Amino acid sequence: MACYVARMLHDGPTEPVHPGPQKGSTRRGFGRLRKLPSGRWQAAYTGPDARVHPAPSTFHTQDAARGWLNGEKKLIDLDAWAPPAERVAVTRSASQSFGDFAEEWLATRTTRRGEPLKPRTLSEYRRYLDLHILPAFATAPVRSLTPSRVKLWYESLDVSTPTARAHAYQLMRALCTTATEQKLLPGNPCQIPGAGSVTRAKRIRPAEISELMTIMDSMPERLRLAIVLGAWCALRYGEIVELRRSDIDLDHGLVRVQRGVTWPHGVATVGSPKSLAGNRDVHVPAVFLPLVKEHLVKHTGPAQDALLFPAAEGGHMHPRTFGKRFDAARDAAGRPDLTFHALRHTGAVLAAQSGATLADLMARLGHSTPNAAMRYQHAASDRDRAIAHALSEQVRHLPPRH
Repeated sequence: MACYVARMLHDGPTEPVHPGPQKGSTRRGFGRLRKLPSGRWQAAYTGPDARVHPAPSTFHTQDAARGWLNGEKKLIDLDAWAPPAERVAVTRSASQSFGDFAEEWLATRTTRRGEPLKPRTLSEYRRYLDLHILPAFATAPVRSLTPSRVKLWYESLDVSTPTARAHAYQLMRALCTTATEQKLLPGNPCQIPGAGSVTRAKRIRPAEISELMTIMDSMPERLRLAIVLGAWCALRYGEIVELRRSDIDLDHGLVRVQRGVTWPHGVATVGSPKSLAGNRDVHVPAVFLPLVKEHLVKHTGPAQDALLFPAAEGGHMHPRTFGKRFDAARDAAGRPDLTFHALRHTGAVLAAQSGATLADLMARLGHSTPNAAMRYQHAASDRDRAIAHALSEQVRHLPPRH
């Protein structure tokens, strides 16, 4: 046990340890001192919480280290003690600017699974920080953030861009949550109900099958399969343009979605799908399998890593390049309101109308939570009218009652 305590004092404790005598340390009354090989002194003591608390830094002389112990003992005697690490955090909060804290947060932020943030997420956070948050709070001390100050900032955001406003508030709330957890704030000042959510300003009207066929026929031949994958398979654009020959399984009639491409700062960046559930196999409706085979023969290179939809100069096709062709095709179908992402919405609704359960939709669309998939089941609720009509027709054709 003594060796364990000595090692923890040398390396810095990562968990509570029990005090005890050790070689090279001195004990005189309260706490203990230890001289390091560097010649500096380390101090530690057992606090009222029965945990060992080392000094936040080492000392040049033994007297300085003992003076720190005496100060800690006085705090305990006066019933004014708090763990040294917490007091360091409070001292830090008194001087650190919110801008410095935000930069540190962004540099060390990870996902819930402990993985680095995706490049696109980092790019979005950077944009919201620079445009909406730092102009108001960059030089403000972290401790100066209060609910009223955050509320004034939120009310100053442009109400004509509700999505950006909500996302900026979400990021601000995440920053303040971390500051609260680190004891830099006494509580999270982001307390505005509903400020982080946004109601869809424009309801998406799914495309009719006839409209989808017109759009597909109006696209250049080498891009027609992209419409099938976007609509009937409900893939995201970034997933489609990263598909390669090896991702197509003709024997089983499916597409393996394993990667996606985004364009943070305008540079194509390949990464894992948007969520863990985004790694999925999606079956292609059998009626379109001949088109898949034809596309592989005519428009895809022979190598297993050949892109299905490469740009003319090679590499990934940028959304703007694809968008020019798609815009012309949707206009030909009389649907100038339709975005390419709305094809995914259409595909989800078609799947729901075919009888797909919530779990089916989550798997097909690559959703980790049921909330998004629920929208498509609701969108398919018009089927109830058709069911009622069919039931009515059954009654209508009954023989007359006497």
